[in-house]
Amino acid sequence: MSELRTLHHEVGGRHLLVLLPGAYMTPEDFVAAGFFTAAERRRLDLDMAAVHLDLEQISSGSALPAVQEQILGPARQRYDSVWLGGISLGGLLTLCHNADQPGSIDGLCLLAPYPGSRLTLNAITRAGGLDAWQPTAEQLDDPEFRMWRWLKQPPAELPVFVGYGSEDRFAAGMQQIAERFPANARLAVPGGHDWPVWQALWEHFLDLGHFPPRN
Repeated sequence: MSELRTLHHEVGGRHLLVLLPGAYMTPEDFVAAGFFTAAERRRLDLDMAAVHLDLEQISSGSALPAVQEQILGPARQRYDSVWLGGISLGGLLTLCHNADQPGSIDGLCLLAPYPGSRLTLNAITRAGGLDAWQPTAEQLDDPEFRMWRWLKQPPAELPVFVGYGSEDRFAAGMQQIAERFPANARLAVPGGHDWPVWQALWEHFLDLGHFPPRN
């Protein structure tokens, strides 16, 4: 298993947020979009790590085990809480990891989470919606279906934020994800599938109070 490339923002915080990228995105994109500086401007008690994952790692299934082994597992020994988040495909991966490794993370930050393929969503729709859908054994070989099974009844005690643009081309599926969580855990803002929307959602997430200011 090759070493994952990460960019870190470390302030000696007691909490860690690991960010997974969207397709064709790099850790440097999070930095350029001001994600680290927005947290630092608030002087939050929060370390951050943006991870590079290429599509080959994701499609082969090696990406999330590497994130768990190299980043999340060791971080649990060091931090009071470890959050996982991501944008678009990174949001889907965050949900997939949480579904397959329950208890491995303490909170989720989902920015425009890609809801999965049309085949996955259509199968659930044809079954009468998520609450009516009963996954088959064959479907549960697919991490997208396992993610949606987890969303049937997510644990109420898990802190989650789901945000997306109301004009996002995937907004209908994102809304279905968001509606599985309390109203105060979700936000739709005007805009599409792009950085201005994700930046606005990130600012909102940081202001929710999940992470205290540093002393």
